[in-house]
Amino acid sequence: MITQKQSMMAALQHEILQPEGWTKPKGYANGMVAKGTLVFLGGQVGWDENGEFPEGFVAQVRQALANIARLLAEAGTTPGALVRLSWFVTDMDAYTGSLKEIGIAYREIFGYSYPTMTLVQVVNLVEPRAMVEIEATAVIPD
Repeated sequence: MITQKQSMMAALQHEILQPEGWTKPKGYANGMVAKGTLVFLGGQVGWDENGEFPEGFVAQVRQALANIARLLAEAGTTPGALVRLSWFVTDMDAYTGSLKEIGIAYREIFGYSYPTMTLVQVVNLVEPRAMVEIEATAVIPD
């Protein structure tokens, strides 16, 4: 589990773009500037290392986030290095109806750093049981 202090220290390595007068976004950044080694992660669905999906939307989100954290650790970094997340969900109502639970899972796994994010609803994902797929980009500072 990433502490708030660890995630905030990692996020300070990247410059968050917040123009004067703009409303501060909740749970994401409008833009970021980062320098370093780029890490690109393909879309992660909510299955475990055995290809098994948990039941429920929030459980799949939690697993997809855990998969991203595991890949970042493999690259030698933490979720604080994230600069972009692209979320693809099959049910927007499941997402919006679970924001509190998703926020809890996010903070438990990623801490309190919020990269740029995009979220779109799609008709289907390649894996028939997948409800969410999250693509990630991170920058490991030099």
